Amino acid sequence: MFQMIQRTLKDQTPLYAFVAVLLLMGVVFGALMVNALTLDQQEDISKYLNNFFISLDPAAVDGQASFWPIAVLQLKWVGLIWLFGLSVIGLPGILILDFLKGVLIGFTVGCMVGQFSWKGLLLALVSVAPHNLIVIPVLLVSSAAAVKFSIGIIRSRVLLSRPGKLTEPFLSYTGLIVSMSLILLAVACFETWVSPVMMSWVSPMLGQA
Repeated sequence: MFQMIQRTLKDQTPLYAFVAVLLLMGVVFGALMVNALTLDQQEDISKYLNNFFISLDPAAVDGQASFWPIAVLQLKWVGLIWLFGLSVIGLPGILILDFLKGVLIGFTVGCMVGQFSWKGLLLALVSVAPHNLIVIPVLLVSSAAAVKFSIGIIRSRVLLSRPGKLTEPFLSYTGLIVSMSLILLAVACFETWVSPVMMSWVSPMLGQA
């Protein structure tokens, strides 16, 4: 698996750079969206965040009940990327998903920082950053592989410049996605059992002056 990932990283560096820039643009756009919120919307978000973090109790978290929704949510991203990569028309969908992921991260961090200042940044470092340090590379690898496979379909089926079977590329592509999915399951475990504990360390600071 690691040799496959290493070979993919070497062969698809331009794709990784493009997808990374797209995701970064999404993060910036998401952060800027916070400034576009109305005062009422900002107050609602502030109340929600305060209630969530202050009342957070890791001991009360039902790990088994929380794990699967988190895991399914993570796997949906990679699943959709894999699905879009199987068709010619799905190529824009891959790029849209990466941009949206960036928007979600940027908006979440922007809300925390906007509501709690430096305390919000600290909250973001323990609640958003840790698992996304793994999720983002996983999405980059998956997206680059999906774009490459989709372009391969365009060349072999539409442009007819590279006729041949797609069985081997498909198996390689799907195997890579399965490997990324296994990593996301480990990330879901971290989000379920470790992240609440880390957030509980920081959340008492919100009630301090």
